[in-house]
Amino acid sequence: MNHRFSTLDMIRELSDAPGVSGFEDEVLQVGRKYLSEIAEIREDTLRNLYFYRKKNTGHRPVVMLDCHSDELGFMVQAIKPNGTLQFITLGGWAESNIPAHTVLVRNAQGKYIRGIVSAKPVHFMTEEERKRPPAVSQMTIDIGSTSLEETVSRFQIQVGAPVVPDVNCSYDPENDLLLGKAFDNRLGCASVVETLWALESEQLQVDVVGTFAAQEEVGVRGSQVTANTVKPDLCIVFEGSPADDTFTPDYAIQTAIKKGPMLRHIDKGMITNPRLIRYALELCEQLGIPVQQSVRSGGSTNGAKIHLSNQGVPCLVIGLPVRYIHSHYGFATLSDFHYSVKLAVELIKRLDQEMIGKL
Repeated sequence: MNHRFSTLDMIRELSDAPGVSGFEDEVLQVGRKYLSEIAEIREDTLRNLYFYRKKNTGHRPVVMLDCHSDELGFMVQAIKPNGTLQFITLGGWAESNIPAHTVLVRNAQGKYIRGIVSAKPVHFMTEEERKRPPAVSQMTIDIGSTSLEETVSRFQIQVGAPVVPDVNCSYDPENDLLLGKAFDNRLGCASVVETLWALESEQLQVDVVGTFAAQEEVGVRGSQVTANTVKPDLCIVFEGSPADDTFTPDYAIQTAIKKGPMLRHIDKGMITNPRLIRYALELCEQLGIPVQQSVRSGGSTNGAKIHLSNQGVPCLVIGLPVRYIHSHYGFATLSDFHYSVKLAVELIKRLDQEMIGKL
């Protein structure tokens, strides 16, 4: 790679950046930092970020590299008289994953205040309450305040404040294990950055535009705008995909860590263009890129909106396997990341008007 920064540092910065749906500002700052040298950068009112390769001509087919910049989190709904925070979820949480974790609440000055997602202590629970997990409506975020007045005046917390998991990304080089938050989809963001850098010295037959799309976790909203802005002829969607290798029978595992990217034939929002996915699978076999295939009965990606945009867009979802997404922590690997980027790069190097037309 011809960039002068550490890929691992870039992934860490993207993972650690707080950015729940609608509040992706700090994630965009990281994207700007790593791509300003090689891309013309634009932004729209939804806080979608666009990276136009400086070597684009404007006269060739357009390939869009998509990812989403937001992560799962919460929003302060009300402040209780005792100073604790009532909240709602942003994105698809399992309620059992939420309590007893630390979080960061952004106050009116932009400072992040640590808090604990709390529920009634076991000592005070009835027998019935002990048998079932609390609902979100029964949980609060405790920042250590003793009153509503203290929360508002001293901690400067307001209704509508965004809340993110309090997690720092780490890497175990001996076992190639990344552990951190928001790998869904900051690994996708990192893949867009790395792919654009890998293509920097290449003479391509297509123009390339990278996008950080906002608000995917609350209804794939940003990609509706990016697709209509870029008007791609083909799109590669990078997505942190839920790994199934810790609870699925061996014969049914389709998204394992350390086995390469996952290409999905179908999910709840899109049937992948069969010619495009077949070409990608053949390319992986030709180049020795480990790859997995998935037939998903649920879930979806930005591809759900992008492939239906304009006159229709062939979309390939390159899934980076992540254990335990939609929770505070996830496991992923650098090897899966590098293979995902390699697949995108090698595919784009071979694309031209004729090939896209055949799709």
